[in-house]
Amino acid sequence: MNATCLIVYASMTGNTEELASFIGDGIQAAGATVAIKDILEVDVLDLQEYDGIILGAYTWGDGDLPDEYLDFYDEMGRLNLTGKTAAAFGSCDSSYEHRGGAVDILTEKLAELGAEVVLAGLKIDLAPTEAEIEQCISFGQTFVEKSFLTERGIL
Repeated sequence: MNATCLIVYASMTGNTEELASFIGDGIQAAGATVAIKDILEVDVLDLQEYDGIILGAYTWGDGDLPDEYLDFYDEMGRLNLTGKTAAAFGSCDSSYEHRGGAVDILTEKLAELGAEVVLAGLKIDLAPTEAEIEQCISFGQTFVEKSFLTERGIL
């Protein structure tokens, strides 16, 4: 069986989209199949079709999800993600008090819905540096390793 992962992201400036792409590179390098979708182009039921789920968003205002994520987030409440592995990521701005609040909100929601959150949320300040690009790639690879290798025997 080939492990499948879905990355769903919301991006205002392109930073979170870029992070999603690099995380996807890491997932592919680790041997899993990945689909990367903008939040506005995905149905919440799509999450049930994948083995692993990674949600990404920039943080808005006082540590909130961006507006384009709100309907999707609300609709997630009807899902049971037991048996899925998950993680969250996002671009942040360290000048704000609630840096990366959206990442925390998504991580909590995934766990609440029964997914096994296998990595702490990845928070990258604004546009990624070269070192942070490598961190994103490693995040994707580690997600696959913790989700599907050895103990689960999927890959």
